[in-house]
Amino acid sequence: MILGGSAEARELAERLVPRFDVTTSLAGRVRNPAVPAGALRIGGFGGEAGLREWLLDNAIDAVVDATHPFAATITENAAAACGRLGIPHVILRRPPWPAGDATIVSSAVEAKDVVAAQGFSRVFVTSGRSSIGAFLFSDAWFLIRVVEAVPADELPERHHLLLSRGPYTLAEETELMRQYAVEVLVTKNSGGTMTSAKLEAAAALNIPVVMIDRPPLPENVSAVSTVGEAQRWVIERDTDAV
Repeated sequence: MILGGSAEARELAERLVPRFDVTTSLAGRVRNPAVPAGALRIGGFGGEAGLREWLLDNAIDAVVDATHPFAATITENAAAACGRLGIPHVILRRPPWPAGDATIVSSAVEAKDVVAAQGFSRVFVTSGRSSIGAFLFSDAWFLIRVVEAVPADELPERHHLLLSRGPYTLAEETELMRQYAVEVLVTKNSGGTMTSAKLEAAAALNIPVVMIDRPPLPENVSAVSTVGEAQRWVIERDTDAV
């Protein structure tokens, strides 16, 4: 099973399907997700106990956690469930972006505090829907980029909501920040190339970056950083190999 939600999960499923029976599990937070190769399940498991039951019921031989780097709950549940069941388990995480000159914070609330303390009045928020609430009662104006619409009562009073999905080019990100006179960029350290152009654009325009750091991985788990490494990990555990 692949715990999906990332581009790497889709690429891994594509590589494995010709040889393995692959099921990708998505949380279901995006209404029209990109559909991976192989079987697909959508929705939560009901915590670690529910995940353990699902793994047993479906005779899963190995689990690759290729969720978003900030999907901490399912990552912790998967590590615990696989550990208790003795199922081989690996985490696939793309490398983080270099911090550079960014201000590193541990949460959206801390990011809001930094933005407020430095007096920024036009803020570009690209840190996902779950982080928007931290800025709800701010006096600043926000350009908020998300994949799907957000209810009005979950948004700051002064904002422009931009519904969009990457990848983005440097030219596009530079023009966007100029168009909206952005003074500071707030982002999660998601890593990868799909949305990294915003960091290049911010650097080119001398726009400060406030970067929310990744949650730590569970202790005593195996982790790889590329799809190729995850593919080899699965192949090495193929009990049917000759």
